Amino acid sequence: MRTVKLDLDHAPYDILIARNLLDSVDRITALLPQKRVAIVTNETVAPLYLEPLQDALEAAGVQVEAVVLPDGERFKTWETLNLIFDALLAARAERKTTLIALGGGVIGDMTGFAAAVYQRGVPFIQIPTTLLAQVDSSVGGKTAINHPLGKNMIGAFYQPQLVLADLATLDTLPARELSAGLAEVIKYGLIDDLAFFEWLEANIDALVARDTDALAYAVERSCQNKARIVAADEKEHGQRALLNLGHTFGHAIEAGLGYGAWLHGEAVAAGMVLAAHASHALGQISDDDLARIIRLIEKAGLPVVSPALGFERYLDLMAQDKKVDAGKIKFILLRNLGASYIGELPVAVIQAALTAGCAPA
Repeated sequence: MRTVKLDLDHAPYDILIARNLLDSVDRITALLPQKRVAIVTNETVAPLYLEPLQDALEAAGVQVEAVVLPDGERFKTWETLNLIFDALLAARAERKTTLIALGGGVIGDMTGFAAAVYQRGVPFIQIPTTLLAQVDSSVGGKTAINHPLGKNMIGAFYQPQLVLADLATLDTLPARELSAGLAEVIKYGLIDDLAFFEWLEANIDALVARDTDALAYAVERSCQNKARIVAADEKEHGQRALLNLGHTFGHAIEAGLGYGAWLHGEAVAAGMVLAAHASHALGQISDDDLARIIRLIEKAGLPVVSPALGFERYLDLMAQDKKVDAGKIKFILLRNLGASYIGELPVAVIQAALTAGCAPA
Protein backbone atom coordinates (compact mmCIF):
# COMPACT_ATOMS: atom_id res chain seq x y z
CA MET A 1 0.00 0.00 0.00
CA ARG A 2 1.26 3.43 -0.97
CA THR A 3 -0.43 6.37 0.77
CA VAL A 4 -0.29 9.99 -0.35
CA LYS A 5 -1.85 12.58 1.95
CA LEU A 6 -3.46 15.72 0.59
CA ASP A 7 -3.11 18.18 3.46
CA LEU A 8 -5.88 20.75 3.22
CA ASP A 9 -6.80 22.39 6.52
CA HIS A 10 -10.53 22.10 5.90
CA ALA A 11 -10.61 18.75 4.04
CA PRO A 12 -7.52 16.52 4.37
CA TYR A 13 -7.76 13.06 2.81
CA ASP A 14 -5.74 10.06 1.75
CA ILE A 15 -4.97 8.76 -1.71
CA LEU A 16 -4.44 5.01 -1.37
CA ILE A 17 -2.56 3.20 -4.14
CA ALA A 18 -2.34 -0.60 -4.37
CA ARG A 19 -3.66 -3.58 -6.25
CA ASN A 20 -7.00 -5.14 -5.24
CA LEU A 21 -8.17 -2.31 -3.00
CA LEU A 22 -11.75 -3.09 -4.00
CA ASP A 23 -11.53 -6.52 -2.37
CA SER A 24 -12.21 -4.86 0.98
CA VAL A 25 -14.65 -2.02 1.64
CA ASP A 26 -13.60 -1.32 5.23
CA ARG A 27 -11.89 1.93 4.25
CA ILE A 28 -15.11 3.10 2.59
CA THR A 29 -17.53 2.08 5.34
CA ALA A 30 -15.35 3.74 7.99
CA LEU A 31 -16.06 7.12 6.37
CA LEU A 32 -19.81 6.81 5.81
CA PRO A 33 -21.95 9.16 7.92
CA GLN A 34 -24.87 6.79 7.25
CA LYS A 35 -25.00 3.26 5.84
CA ARG A 36 -26.20 4.48 2.47
CA VAL A 37 -24.36 5.22 -0.78
CA ALA A 38 -25.02 5.89 -4.45
CA ILE A 39 -22.42 4.42 -6.80
CA VAL A 40 -22.16 6.40 -10.02
CA THR A 41 -20.49 4.54 -12.88
CA ASN A 42 -20.87 4.02 -16.63
CA GLU A 43 -21.88 1.31 -19.07
CA THR A 44 -18.26 0.24 -19.66
CA VAL A 45 -17.08 0.05 -16.04
CA ALA A 46 -20.30 -1.32 -14.53
CA PRO A 47 -19.99 -4.87 -15.95
CA LEU A 48 -16.42 -5.08 -14.62
CA TYR A 49 -16.53 -3.61 -11.13
CA LEU A 50 -20.02 -2.52 -10.04
CA GLU A 51 -21.40 -5.85 -8.85
CA PRO A 52 -18.42 -6.86 -6.68
CA LEU A 53 -18.32 -3.41 -5.03
CA GLN A 54 -22.08 -3.32 -4.53
CA ASP A 55 -22.14 -6.86 -3.09
CA ALA A 56 -19.31 -6.08 -0.68
CA LEU A 57 -20.98 -2.90 0.55
CA GLU A 58 -24.35 -4.58 0.97
CA ALA A 59 -22.68 -7.43 2.87
CA ALA A 60 -21.37 -4.73 5.23
CA GLY A 61 -24.92 -3.50 5.80
CA VAL A 62 -24.79 -0.54 3.41
CA GLN A 63 -27.82 0.34 1.29
CA VAL A 64 -26.65 0.88 -2.30
CA GLU A 65 -28.22 2.79 -5.17
CA ALA A 66 -26.47 2.27 -8.52
CA VAL A 67 -26.52 4.93 -11.22
CA VAL A 68 -25.17 3.74 -14.60
CA LEU A 69 -24.48 6.50 -17.12
CA PRO A 70 -23.54 6.38 -20.81
CA ASP A 71 -19.80 6.29 -21.42
CA GLY A 72 -17.78 9.00 -23.12
CA GLU A 73 -16.66 12.63 -22.99
CA ARG A 74 -19.59 13.67 -25.18
CA PHE A 75 -21.93 12.74 -22.32
CA LYS A 76 -20.28 15.10 -19.83
CA THR A 77 -23.28 17.41 -20.03
CA TRP A 78 -26.15 18.91 -18.04
CA GLU A 79 -28.45 16.24 -19.47
CA THR A 80 -26.32 13.40 -18.16
CA LEU A 81 -25.71 15.17 -14.85
CA ASN A 82 -29.46 15.35 -14.39
CA LEU A 83 -29.64 11.55 -14.62
CA ILE A 84 -27.66 11.47 -11.37
CA PHE A 85 -30.04 13.93 -9.72
CA ASP A 86 -33.05 12.03 -11.05
CA ALA A 87 -31.78 8.82 -9.44
CA LEU A 88 -30.89 10.52 -6.15
CA LEU A 89 -34.25 12.22 -5.85
CA ALA A 90 -36.18 9.10 -6.85
CA ALA A 91 -34.32 7.16 -4.16
CA ARG A 92 -34.85 9.99 -1.64
CA ALA A 93 -31.12 10.27 -1.04
CA GLU A 94 -30.28 12.48 1.93
CA ARG A 95 -27.50 14.89 2.87
CA LYS A 96 -25.61 12.07 4.58
CA THR A 97 -25.83 9.78 1.56
CA THR A 98 -22.32 9.35 0.15
CA LEU A 99 -21.73 9.36 -3.60
CA ILE A 100 -19.05 7.01 -4.91
CA ALA A 101 -17.49 7.76 -8.29
CA LEU A 102 -16.51 4.45 -9.92
CA GLY A 103 -14.89 5.13 -13.27
CA GLY A 104 -12.59 7.43 -15.19
CA GLY A 105 -12.28 11.19 -15.30
CA VAL A 106 -15.72 11.88 -16.76
CA ILE A 107 -17.47 9.88 -14.02
CA GLY A 108 -15.28 11.43 -11.33
CA ASP A 109 -15.90 14.98 -12.53
CA MET A 110 -19.65 14.55 -12.85
CA THR A 111 -20.07 12.66 -9.57
CA GLY A 112 -18.04 15.28 -7.74
CA PHE A 113 -20.07 18.09 -9.25
CA ALA A 114 -23.30 16.30 -8.35
CA ALA A 115 -22.01 15.85 -4.78
CA ALA A 116 -21.10 19.54 -4.58
CA VAL A 117 -24.58 20.73 -5.45
CA TYR A 118 -27.04 17.99 -4.44
CA GLN A 119 -28.79 19.34 -1.32
CA ARG A 120 -25.93 21.90 -1.27
CA GLY A 121 -23.29 19.29 -0.66
CA VAL A 122 -23.03 15.60 0.18
CA PRO A 123 -19.93 13.45 0.87
CA PHE A 124 -18.22 11.62 -1.97
CA ILE A 125 -15.42 9.13 -2.57
CA GLN A 126 -13.34 8.68 -5.69
CA ILE A 127 -12.55 5.20 -7.05
CA PRO A 128 -10.71 6.02 -10.30
CA THR A 129 -10.43 3.12 -12.76
CA THR A 130 -8.25 4.74 -15.46
CA LEU A 131 -4.64 5.83 -15.23
CA LEU A 132 -5.56 9.42 -16.11
CA ALA A 133 -8.10 9.57 -13.30
CA GLN A 134 -5.73 7.93 -10.80
CA VAL A 135 -2.90 10.39 -11.42
CA ASP A 136 -4.90 13.55 -12.06
CA SER A 137 -8.64 14.08 -12.17
CA SER A 138 -9.57 12.17 -8.98
CA VAL A 139 -7.13 14.23 -6.90
CA GLY A 140 -7.62 17.87 -5.99
CA GLY A 141 -11.36 18.44 -6.03
CA LYS A 142 -11.91 19.90 -9.49
CA THR A 143 -15.37 18.90 -10.69
CA ALA A 144 -17.16 20.03 -13.83
CA ILE A 145 -19.17 19.38 -16.94
CA ASN A 146 -18.50 20.58 -20.48
CA HIS A 147 -20.28 23.23 -22.50
CA PRO A 148 -20.30 23.26 -26.31
CA LEU A 149 -18.23 26.47 -26.17
CA GLY A 150 -15.65 25.24 -23.66
CA LYS A 151 -14.42 22.25 -21.66
CA ASN A 152 -15.02 22.09 -17.89
CA MET A 153 -16.43 25.60 -17.85
CA ILE A 154 -19.25 24.77 -15.40
CA GLY A 155 -18.24 23.17 -12.11
CA ALA A 156 -17.03 23.56 -8.55
CA PHE A 157 -14.04 22.92 -6.31
CA TYR A 158 -15.24 20.11 -4.04
CA GLN A 159 -12.91 17.64 -2.33
CA PRO A 160 -13.53 13.90 -1.93
CA GLN A 161 -13.16 12.19 1.43
CA LEU A 162 -10.94 9.45 0.02
CA VAL A 163 -9.32 8.36 -3.23
CA LEU A 164 -8.88 4.62 -3.80
CA ALA A 165 -6.57 3.99 -6.76
CA ASP A 166 -6.82 0.25 -7.35
CA LEU A 167 -4.03 -0.58 -9.79
CA ALA A 168 -5.75 -3.85 -10.70
CA THR A 169 -8.39 -1.86 -12.60
CA LEU A 170 -5.66 -0.85 -15.06
CA ASP A 171 -5.48 -4.49 -16.23
CA THR A 172 -8.73 -4.02 -18.14
CA LEU A 173 -7.87 -0.58 -19.50
CA PRO A 174 -7.56 -0.39 -23.30
CA ALA A 175 -4.08 0.52 -24.52
CA ARG A 176 -5.28 3.83 -25.91
CA GLU A 177 -6.70 4.81 -22.49
CA LEU A 178 -3.47 3.80 -20.76
CA SER A 179 -1.48 6.03 -23.11
CA ALA A 180 -3.91 8.89 -22.47
CA GLY A 181 -3.14 8.61 -18.77
CA LEU A 182 0.58 8.71 -19.44
CA ALA A 183 0.14 12.20 -20.88
CA GLU A 184 -0.76 13.51 -17.44
CA VAL A 185 2.10 11.53 -15.86
CA ILE A 186 4.60 13.12 -18.26
CA LYS A 187 3.13 16.53 -17.44
CA TYR A 188 4.30 16.29 -13.82
CA GLY A 189 7.86 15.69 -14.92
CA LEU A 190 7.81 18.65 -17.26
CA ILE A 191 6.29 21.25 -14.96
CA ASP A 192 8.64 20.93 -11.96
CA ASP A 193 10.14 17.47 -11.49
CA LEU A 194 13.10 16.91 -13.78
CA ALA A 195 14.19 13.77 -11.92
CA PHE A 196 10.78 12.23 -12.61
CA PHE A 197 10.96 13.24 -16.27
CA GLU A 198 14.31 11.47 -16.53
CA TRP A 199 12.88 8.42 -14.76
CA LEU A 200 10.04 8.39 -17.29
CA GLU A 201 12.51 8.49 -20.16
CA ALA A 202 14.19 5.38 -18.70
CA ASN A 203 10.96 3.55 -17.82
CA ILE A 204 8.39 4.50 -20.46
CA ASP A 205 8.56 1.05 -22.11
CA ALA A 206 7.81 -0.62 -18.76
CA LEU A 207 4.84 1.70 -18.20
CA VAL A 208 3.40 0.97 -21.64
CA ALA A 209 3.87 -2.75 -20.91
CA ARG A 210 1.94 -2.28 -17.61
CA ASP A 211 4.76 -3.29 -15.32
CA THR A 212 3.17 -3.29 -11.86
CA ASP A 213 6.07 -1.69 -9.98
CA ALA A 214 6.58 0.99 -12.62
CA LEU A 215 2.88 1.89 -12.65
CA ALA A 216 2.70 1.99 -8.85
CA TYR A 217 5.67 4.35 -8.67
CA ALA A 218 4.35 6.57 -11.48
CA VAL A 219 0.93 6.89 -9.83
CA GLU A 220 2.45 7.61 -6.43
CA ARG A 221 4.95 10.20 -7.72
CA SER A 222 2.27 11.90 -9.82
CA CYS A 223 -0.13 12.08 -6.86
CA GLN A 224 2.63 13.41 -4.59
CA ASN A 225 3.31 16.20 -7.07
CA LYS A 226 -0.35 17.07 -7.45
CA ALA A 227 -1.10 16.86 -3.72
CA ARG A 228 1.77 19.25 -2.95
CA ILE A 229 0.59 21.81 -5.51
CA VAL A 230 -3.09 21.57 -4.56
CA ALA A 231 -2.31 21.91 -0.84
CA ALA A 232 -0.52 25.18 -1.62
CA ASP A 233 -3.18 26.55 -4.01
CA GLU A 234 -6.46 24.66 -3.79
CA LYS A 235 -8.57 26.98 -5.94
CA GLU A 236 -6.00 27.81 -8.61
CA HIS A 237 -5.17 31.39 -7.78
CA GLY A 238 -1.57 30.83 -8.87
CA GLN A 239 0.70 27.78 -8.74
CA ARG A 240 -2.02 25.20 -9.38
CA ALA A 241 -2.50 26.57 -12.89
CA LEU A 242 0.86 24.98 -13.77
CA LEU A 243 -0.97 21.64 -13.76
CA ASN A 244 -2.65 22.82 -16.95
CA LEU A 245 0.47 22.43 -19.10
CA GLY A 246 -0.79 21.54 -22.58
CA HIS A 247 -4.42 22.06 -21.59
CA THR A 248 -5.02 25.46 -23.21
CA PHE A 249 -4.09 24.03 -26.60
CA GLY A 250 -5.53 20.62 -25.67
CA HIS A 251 -8.97 21.85 -24.69
CA ALA A 252 -9.14 23.74 -27.99
CA ILE A 253 -8.38 20.48 -29.81
CA GLU A 254 -11.12 18.63 -27.92
CA ALA A 255 -13.72 21.31 -28.54
CA GLY A 256 -12.64 21.87 -32.15
CA LEU A 257 -12.80 18.19 -33.10
CA GLY A 258 -15.91 17.49 -31.01
CA TYR A 259 -15.76 16.00 -27.52
CA GLY A 260 -14.76 12.35 -27.66
CA ALA A 261 -13.03 12.40 -31.05
CA TRP A 262 -9.70 12.53 -29.21
CA LEU A 263 -9.29 11.35 -25.64
CA HIS A 264 -8.48 14.08 -23.14
CA GLY A 265 -4.97 12.73 -22.59
CA GLU A 266 -4.32 12.62 -26.32
CA ALA A 267 -5.31 16.26 -26.68
CA VAL A 268 -3.17 17.22 -23.67
CA ALA A 269 -0.19 15.37 -25.16
CA ALA A 270 -0.46 17.24 -28.45
CA GLY A 271 -1.04 20.45 -26.46
CA MET A 272 2.16 19.88 -24.48
CA VAL A 273 4.05 19.53 -27.75
CA LEU A 274 2.57 22.84 -28.93
CA ALA A 275 3.53 24.47 -25.61
CA ALA A 276 7.04 23.06 -26.07
CA HIS A 277 7.20 24.48 -29.61
CA ALA A 278 6.16 27.88 -28.22
CA SER A 279 8.78 27.67 -25.46
CA HIS A 280 11.37 26.72 -28.07
CA ALA A 281 10.34 29.67 -30.28
CA LEU A 282 10.92 31.95 -27.27
CA GLY A 283 14.42 30.52 -26.91
CA GLN A 284 13.70 28.97 -23.52
CA ILE A 285 14.25 25.30 -24.34
CA SER A 286 16.88 23.90 -26.67
CA ASP A 287 16.52 21.80 -29.80
CA ASP A 288 17.56 18.78 -27.74
CA ASP A 289 14.98 19.52 -25.02
CA LEU A 290 12.22 19.80 -27.61
CA ALA A 291 13.30 16.53 -29.21
CA ARG A 292 13.33 14.76 -25.81
CA ILE A 293 9.80 15.93 -25.04
CA ILE A 294 8.45 14.82 -28.40
CA ARG A 295 10.29 11.48 -28.22
CA LEU A 296 8.92 10.63 -24.75
CA ILE A 297 5.35 11.56 -25.68
CA GLU A 298 5.61 9.55 -28.88
CA LYS A 299 7.01 6.50 -27.04
CA ALA A 300 4.01 6.69 -24.71
CA GLY A 301 1.79 6.04 -27.74
CA LEU A 302 0.46 9.58 -27.89
CA PRO A 303 -0.01 12.06 -30.76
CA VAL A 304 2.72 14.65 -31.23
CA VAL A 305 1.05 16.42 -34.18
CA SER A 306 -2.08 18.50 -33.59
CA PRO A 307 -5.06 18.66 -35.94
CA ALA A 308 -5.24 21.49 -38.49
CA LEU A 309 -8.13 23.46 -37.04
CA GLY A 310 -6.77 26.73 -38.45
CA PHE A 311 -5.05 29.57 -36.64
CA GLU A 312 -8.17 31.69 -36.11
CA ARG A 313 -10.17 28.69 -34.88
CA TYR A 314 -7.48 27.84 -32.32
CA LEU A 315 -7.45 31.44 -31.08
CA ASP A 316 -11.23 31.52 -30.81
CA LEU A 317 -11.38 28.26 -28.87
CA MET A 318 -8.50 29.16 -26.56
CA ALA A 319 -10.22 32.44 -25.74
CA GLN A 320 -12.79 30.28 -23.88
CA ASP A 321 -10.11 28.82 -21.59
CA LYS A 322 -10.59 29.20 -17.83
CA LYS A 323 -7.18 30.83 -17.49
CA VAL A 324 -8.14 33.79 -19.67
CA ASP A 325 -7.57 36.92 -17.59
CA ALA A 326 -8.78 40.38 -18.68
CA GLY A 327 -9.32 38.95 -22.15
CA LYS A 328 -5.74 37.67 -22.43
CA ILE A 329 -5.00 33.98 -22.99
CA LYS A 330 -2.64 32.55 -20.40
CA PHE A 331 -0.37 29.64 -21.30
CA ILE A 332 1.74 27.26 -19.26
CA LEU A 333 5.23 27.44 -20.77
CA LEU A 334 8.61 25.84 -20.08
CA ARG A 335 11.65 27.77 -18.88
CA ASN A 336 13.50 24.49 -19.33
CA LEU A 337 12.84 20.81 -18.67
CA GLY A 338 11.31 20.51 -15.21
CA ALA A 339 10.53 24.21 -14.80
CA SER A 340 7.36 25.95 -15.94
CA TYR A 341 5.57 29.26 -15.58
CA ILE A 342 2.32 31.03 -16.48
CA GLY A 343 2.66 33.58 -19.25
CA GLU A 344 1.25 35.20 -22.34
CA LEU A 345 2.39 34.61 -25.90
CA PRO A 346 2.76 37.08 -28.76
CA VAL A 347 0.47 36.19 -31.63
CA ALA A 348 3.50 35.50 -33.80
CA VAL A 349 4.75 32.86 -31.34
CA ILE A 350 1.34 31.18 -31.15
CA GLN A 351 1.31 31.06 -34.94
CA ALA A 352 4.85 29.67 -35.05
CA ALA A 353 3.97 26.95 -32.54
CA LEU A 354 0.85 25.95 -34.48
CA THR A 355 2.78 25.96 -37.75
CA ALA A 356 5.45 23.70 -36.26
CA GLY A 357 3.11 21.39 -34.36
CA CYS A 358 -0.03 21.01 -36.49
CA ALA A 359 -0.73 18.72 -39.42
CA PRO A 360 -0.79 20.41 -42.84
CA ALA A 361 -4.18 21.92 -43.67
